[in-house]
Amino acid sequence: MKCIAIDDEPLALELISGYIQKTPFLEFVEGFTNPFNAMNFLLKNPVDLVFIDINMPELTGIELLKALPVLPKIIFTTAYSEYGAESYEFNAVDYLMKPIKYDRFLKGVNKVFDLSSSKKEEMSVSVNNEALSQSVLIKSGPKTFKIATDDILYIEAAGNYMLFYTLKGKIMALMPMNETLNMLPSNTFKRVHKSYIVSLKHIEIIEKSMIIINKTRIPIGITYREHFSSIIKNK
Repeated sequence: MKCIAIDDEPLALELISGYIQKTPFLEFVEGFTNPFNAMNFLLKNPVDLVFIDINMPELTGIELLKALPVLPKIIFTTAYSEYGAESYEFNAVDYLMKPIKYDRFLKGVNKVFDLSSSKKEEMSVSVNNEALSQSVLIKSGPKTFKIATDDILYIEAAGNYMLFYTLKGKIMALMPMNETLNMLPSNTFKRVHKSYIVSLKHIEIIEKSMIIINKTRIPIGITYREHFSSIIKNK
């Protein structure tokens, strides 16, 4: 999703631009401290999503948007809560109050996908689309980790949590099994047990009822054996 950021404060612009660039399903196109330059750019170049500050000198974010013949999706960024009501005029996706934390930024971005698709499978901790086929975002407590899917060895369910075993260590996330499956590329990750998902790439040994990955023995559930066997035969 192509994005630009508009904010007259260089530090605020740098923060939002950095958030965009580290989010794998967003493409950072340009950042502007001058709203007039941003308006000229938008008149000539279509984008999918605009992060825009409201309270800017000479030309406010509201005035800039009113000058555009076609509106992209909008997320307002501001330090002033009194502009909230006016933002509804533009069907803003979200209204982020400064200082903006990354998890709050990500929550706002995910709303864009709620609006653009009726399929719940396209939403998870991170959005399951082609841009995310090489990495996923995993929220663990107050932190969000960007993990390459190639680094994930296997995943184990533990109550309401999922334990992601990776080449760099273990990450625990509060999320259900189905949501975990939806966020991973289905061609390389398979459920082999009620409590386990494995990466086909990292399987070292396959036995009748057991898989070995990184010296760890993972059971193959009875109800999954036939399907898993057919997958392996076709590889």
